[in-house]
Amino acid sequence: MGGVHLLGGNREDRRGRRWSRRRYLAVFLAPSFALIAVFYLLPVILTVLISFTDMDYSFRWNWIGLENYLRMASDPIASKVLGNTLLYVFSTLALFNVGMALLISLVTVHIPERIGKGYRALWLLPRITPSTVYALLWLWAVRQDPTALINWLLSFLGMEPINWLHKYPWPIVIAVNGFVGASFGMIIFTAALKSIPTDYLMAARVDGASTLQVIRHVELPLIKWPLMFVTAYQTLSLLTSYEYILLVTNGGPGYYTTEVWALYSYHLAFAQYGGVVKFGYGAALATVLVILGLIFSIVYWRAFRFRELMVEPKIEV
Repeated sequence: MGGVHLLGGNREDRRGRRWSRRRYLAVFLAPSFALIAVFYLLPVILTVLISFTDMDYSFRWNWIGLENYLRMASDPIASKVLGNTLLYVFSTLALFNVGMALLISLVTVHIPERIGKGYRALWLLPRITPSTVYALLWLWAVRQDPTALINWLLSFLGMEPINWLHKYPWPIVIAVNGFVGASFGMIIFTAALKSIPTDYLMAARVDGASTLQVIRHVELPLIKWPLMFVTAYQTLSLLTSYEYILLVTNGGPGYYTTEVWALYSYHLAFAQYGGVVKFGYGAALATVLVILGLIFSIVYWRAFRFRELMVEPKIEV
């Protein structure tokens, strides 16, 4: 009987410890949940509600139902902007935010450490430079003047000055955003590569593997999760990104040439000519952007099997 009582006591002790851990978790997580509720959930709810109105600067809640969404479906500008957004997101993602970031990380961990650190530090400069200064540097570099950076460099090849922003707006927009975005992935990938146990690398070298074979068969498989995380995170970031497009092209040149979905929403809600604003329609566009973000999140969660990353290890070390 004493043994049974002891077992019952052990169960009660375990239950008590479990509840105690849950209380501690609740205390530590409560501030985060409060911040998410105030700065994310509440604005999303307000945006969705405003999308069912024709609100302007009068701030009157005139409910019009799904009219904004029906208008969006027949808006030729919206369809063009959606195509621009997909081009912008996946081109910048592939060429810079993942592609260039991974290349920089792989190269700089396979060269002398001092040189690698210096090179990575240079790639951090666009990230820490104020947005307006960074945009002005690009506007100077791509202008048609013969003394502009790109035209000056190409003059040694005998090329005539070109207004790069007007002739090739998308490559410029992608490069402007990509040079900033690549630094984030570079930091994540470099940290992941440096965390690989040296035993794996030394074993591959002993087996006669070249540097490219080490990268292909050892390093890349071992940084699978960081690769997937950066891809998912940067996709969602680019969907809502418009700051540098606003500063460099403002959606032009021409007829919505580089206008993306987030910038289109901003223009309609806050930057219309003549003081005419369309909070309701802009909120509907923003709501669609939130839905797109949720769809991409679910797709990435399922395709990349992020649940496996969250599973508690079966072996305790």
